[in-house]
Amino acid sequence: MSSYLGVGISPGTVPVNHSTNVKVFDRRIRITELVLRCVILGLGVLAAVLVGTDSQVKEFFSIQKKAKFTDMKALVFLVAANGLAAGYSLIQGLRCIISMVRGRVLFSKTLAWAIFSGDQVMAYVTVAAAVAAAQSGIFAKVGQTELQWMKICNMYGKFCNQVGEGIASAFVVSLSMVVLSCISAFSLFRLYGGNKIKNVY
Repeated sequence: MSSYLGVGISPGTVPVNHSTNVKVFDRRIRITELVLRCVILGLGVLAAVLVGTDSQVKEFFSIQKKAKFTDMKALVFLVAANGLAAGYSLIQGLRCIISMVRGRVLFSKTLAWAIFSGDQVMAYVTVAAAVAAAQSGIFAKVGQTELQWMKICNMYGKFCNQVGEGIASAFVVSLSMVVLSCISAFSLFRLYGGNKIKNVY
């Protein structure tokens, strides 16, 4: 196709604003991160409260026995891990909000490494806590005849049900932390890619 001036025009040539596309992509990543951190904050607090406040008293031959989360070290670890994850996500969530308000969603390599390291540690801690608590919960539910461990949940049904709810919340927290660790890894290593973006803090 030619113009009236005789100058050749290439059909189908459309200007593309790559900078705008990158900013939209980065903003979506940051929104996803913020949502996940809010989920971790809410469910982390919920898990810690459900397990940490759980107790049940039963009477055996006029002797009262009280079941509480401190009787199982795995549950103590679960409460501590989810409380720590909630506090960490609160701080990181505030950072996400501030960066979005400022309109800058990328950051320096030093900050990216710090976030990546923190997310990795919290992912390992929350996964380990959830798995350990789940294993203890299974033993409490079904017992272990070889070791003569009783089915504790047959006696402390209310206690076990509330602990189960806390463990379920903790599993969602751990999965969210794993996803976040992948996002922070992506955000870090893209700074070392060929198409580095200079918009940093």
